[in-house]
Amino acid sequence: MKHISKNNNTMAFAAIATLLIFVDLNTAYANSLTNLYQQSGLEFGGWINGGATYNANNPSDGFNGAVTFADRANRFQLNQLNLYLQRNVESEGTKWDIGGRFDFLFGTDAIYTQAFGISAFDENTGEPSDRGNWDLNLCCNSTRTYGIALPQAYLEAYMPLGNGLNIKAGHFYTPLGYETVPAPDNFFYTRAYILNSGEPFTHTGFLGSYTINQNWMVQGGATTGSATGGWDGGFDKQLDNWGGLANILWTSNDKRTLAQLGGTYGQTAVGEPWIMYSTVLQHWITPKTHMVLHHTHGWAANINLPGGIQNAAWYSINTHLTYDLLRDLSIGIRAERFHDRNGWRVFSPYRILSALNNKGVSYAGNIPFISAPADYYAVTLGMNWKPAKRLGIGWKSVRNISIRKNIRYDRADGIDMAFRPFDGRKDQFLFSLDATIPF
Repeated sequence: MKHISKNNNTMAFAAIATLLIFVDLNTAYANSLTNLYQQSGLEFGGWINGGATYNANNPSDGFNGAVTFADRANRFQLNQLNLYLQRNVESEGTKWDIGGRFDFLFGTDAIYTQAFGISAFDENTGEPSDRGNWDLNLCCNSTRTYGIALPQAYLEAYMPLGNGLNIKAGHFYTPLGYETVPAPDNFFYTRAYILNSGEPFTHTGFLGSYTINQNWMVQGGATTGSATGGWDGGFDKQLDNWGGLANILWTSNDKRTLAQLGGTYGQTAVGEPWIMYSTVLQHWITPKTHMVLHHTHGWAANINLPGGIQNAAWYSINTHLTYDLLRDLSIGIRAERFHDRNGWRVFSPYRILSALNNKGVSYAGNIPFISAPADYYAVTLGMNWKPAKRLGIGWKSVRNISIRKNIRYDRADGIDMAFRPFDGRKDQFLFSLDATIPF
């Protein structure tokens, strides 16, 4: 019995020692991985954004007309669960540096962020076309609302040439315009027409950025993977259809004023030109008052329209004015006029068109979408509140939470015709509330 007990004690001691060594090795391995991750400069993060919009018209189709992103009436939307992995790249210095970024987005905003640079039907001929497979229909067709997008996937390099040159290669958000897709980067919950209908969301290709001096910066790029003028291209179609992008930015010495002029040039699948330019002026009137003036004008040749083959054009003027009322509370107003000369850029509901396949079937529903030559007007009042600052909340997960409240009025005036895109009405009022939690 003593011999058996002694053997058992020896075996138990050996098992405990082996376990301690295993735990120690795993801890060391985990620590080494953590150290390697930190030393690499990699950063993992993201945000969650969701909200609800009340439509005073109580539309029977459940959509807020031509409004995108917060497009569902009288219900909650999980707009964006966005995860990213990135390594920031230096923008100055004498050493080479390399990095990049990858974004994964799940939510109701995914359908507006996917690489739909190839339409379900060719813009010029009207023939069915293959939209490609970069991030379309990755999941969730059965929900008709939620989906997945991969809006950014690029490598970036810094080259110590002159004052320093940064080059992106891959799929990335456009540097043009003012508003953008990521929820935390916008003052308002809803987006302006100018973003969804007047400008590209993303590009596939190359983008170089060069800082000339403290006031001037230039950007130039080559775009591909698109049959819509270099807009929203993917990685598997139209890769021989190259276009161009240029952007000039000026900042005043006191950093209170920023001016930007840029544009794109590209072709459709049959070689017809597609041109767009964008100007943005930002100015801090006071340390608490910020003004933005944004103008976009676009043109495309020989588009297949209901009235026949025509050149299509659109333009918009958009203004923002925001004021920091308190350290944790800001208010703002946005006003816009969007001119859709040919009824080709704005659709209602836009989600139905975005989910259309080349058989004429939309995964977003059986509701018919409509468009017509029209002028769209929108005025939005908004408030941004960061409650953690005032309440003294130190919990990291909610420290930077932002709550936005919006009141928006939309109106459409048909050009030489009656047009009622808001569920049979010319106008609508929207009341929305959303929250963004970055992490």
